[in-house]
Amino acid sequence: MNYTDVPIWEKYTLTIEEASKYFRIGEKKLRKLAEENPTANWLIMNGNRVQIKRKQFEKIIDTLDVI
Repeated sequence: MNYTDVPIWEKYTLTIEEASKYFRIGEKKLRKLAEENPTANWLIMNGNRVQIKRKQFEKIIDTLDVI
């Protein structure tokens, strides 16, 4: 099994594209959130690519009424 075979709900980090589909949030919105919160605990920079820590971001989403 390679990395692309891992179900999205089992991945520790998600790309913006994966997170957009998983959380049903637009890619532009996610990119803007990442740009506005560069030190957020739900972000990891992999070179110049943004990775979203799935479980930490889920906790943030659970506390919000509106994104």
